[in-house]
Amino acid sequence: MEEEKSIREKRIKSLAISYYSRQDVSKAIFDFSKNREVVPSYMMQSFGKRPDALQYPSDIPAFVKKGATSFHCSEELWKDPLAISTEKTEEQLNELREGWDFLIDIDSKYLDYSKISAELIIRALEFHGVKNLGIKFSGSKGFHIIVPWRAFPEEIHGVKTKNMFPEWPRLICGYLNELIKENLIERISALSNQNQKNQKSYVRDTEAPKQVAPDILLVSSRHLFRMPYSLHEKTSLASVVIDRHRISEFQVADANPLKVQIKNFYPEPEPEEARELLIQAIDWGKAKEQEKEKAEEKTNIFQKGKTKKDFKEITIKNLSASLYPPCITTLFNGVKQDGRKRALFILINFFKSLKLSNEELEKEINAWNKKNYKPLQQGYINSQLSWHARQKPMLPPNCDKTYYKDLAVCHPDSLCAKIKNPVNYTIRKSLISQRDSEKTGKQ
Repeated sequence: MEEEKSIREKRIKSLAISYYSRQDVSKAIFDFSKNREVVPSYMMQSFGKRPDALQYPSDIPAFVKKGATSFHCSEELWKDPLAISTEKTEEQLNELREGWDFLIDIDSKYLDYSKISAELIIRALEFHGVKNLGIKFSGSKGFHIIVPWRAFPEEIHGVKTKNMFPEWPRLICGYLNELIKENLIERISALSNQNQKNQKSYVRDTEAPKQVAPDILLVSSRHLFRMPYSLHEKTSLASVVIDRHRISEFQVADANPLKVQIKNFYPEPEPEEARELLIQAIDWGKAKEQEKEKAEEKTNIFQKGKTKKDFKEITIKNLSASLYPPCITTLFNGVKQDGRKRALFILINFFKSLKLSNEELEKEINAWNKKNYKPLQQGYINSQLSWHARQKPMLPPNCDKTYYKDLAVCHPDSLCAKIKNPVNYTIRKSLISQRDSEKTGKQ
């Protein structure tokens, strides 16, 4: 065993010297390294000193001559990577950090599972308006998908995006996992069944998706990932960039270091094209946190031996536009400028919280979309309605959030001061209307 290991190490080191001496390979790695912490790996047995960075393309073959076999870099972008220190406070690191790329690390025991996951994640990203992204082979049995930092807004609700690492990338990972979970289960189950002798039995594999789901715990401060075109020591394959529309066609032979053709892994995004993705991920995270708090509250009540008063759900039988709060009324009259997707998110959650059926919701949303300065594509509307139909009702953002002011629809009346959420407004106004009607009837 030791002799085989020694032979394999010699072969990979020899391959590394030949491979990294290619100018196009060293240039591709160097170009990607700008503003990143870069660390060489020596047969994955030890890493170079940290922090470190590449100063010239020639640094790469120089490291290889010393025994380096692969190169790993940070998701975070720094003003000066060499100034990073574990002794710095969070505030100091935030000052030093220029931004972060959103990186999804997909890995599985089976390459075909990873392909399915990558295809679904890219479809979900495109669904949220993210068009400029990169994908590369990990070098083993997975893929890395990257959304460049410039695709994200500088701020959300007054919070600087660059300072929210790793919290916000983790939220996006969790949100995307939730979005693709059902399709992932179905497609992996279908693939598994192709190998079953008995085609009549259908096995819905709910465990396999866990093997390819991006691990949000890996999204951590100063986390490193294998750089594009770096070698992988265990497979002797290169981490090559691939066409996102041809993932299913990818074969490991395409990552043969001797046949590598350089492609761009890091496209130039449109300004803020990932804004909607980030906003919806943040909202999803808040909803999950609310669910967690409710569950903990129930547990605490049970442990203390107390009984909680039954909550009587209120159903508004004659819901009409006259009961809407001013913000919803303004939104429902059509969006006159940018913000249609945010408005759609608010309206869907508003109507679902008021227990509109899926059919009624679809009717209302389609009517609203026709009033917009530029209607959203019907495919986008349908996919949003379909996704929300599978989720539990979630309140729209509270009134103190910046959504309504950003959309220029916050025009409070006297009742607004007494409520925290647009749904509360409608419920309260409905009760007031019902009480007034009862008084009139008695008279």
